[in-house]
Amino acid sequence: MRLEKCYICSSTVYPGHGIEFVRNDAKVFRFCRSKCRKTFHMKRNPRYLRWTKAYRKSHGKEMAIDSTFEFERKRQRIQRYDRELVGRTIQAIQKVDAVRMKREKDYYKNRMKQANKQVQKTAVRELEKGISLIEPDILRMNEAVKARETVQQGVAMVERDQLSGSN
Repeated sequence: MRLEKCYICSSTVYPGHGIEFVRNDAKVFRFCRSKCRKTFHMKRNPRYLRWTKAYRKSHGKEMAIDSTFEFERKRQRIQRYDRELVGRTIQAIQKVDAVRMKREKDYYKNRMKQANKQVQKTAVRELEKGISLIEPDILRMNEAVKARETVQQGVAMVERDQLSGSN
């Protein structure tokens, strides 16, 4: 069973699915859905469409270079069916997928570190711009605390006077 890739979005096109377009020069283009076919006929470049894998790779959103991608290449050599070989192949595919997923997670974490720093910087800038909105509340709270302290001191003085006057 041969799984093809969509020419526009690079998703998998399973046998019996999708649309094939054969140009006059006999070049075959496979599309996973009509959205991709129509995009191709409008002569749009997949690298500039945000929803394609080509865009994600060219703009650094996904890993573009990794040794695990070599395992996914097409192999044209026909091989005799062997149950044991198929079992080993499936195990190898699972190991490669696990390695790829781990590398993609690490790649994403490294990308998000820079984004988090940027978010923090913008938050600090916004706080500095709007500090005048926050300061009056802080000043009012400080004034309320000071007023409470002076009232308590006054009450304490009155109580001392009453105690000293009764003696």
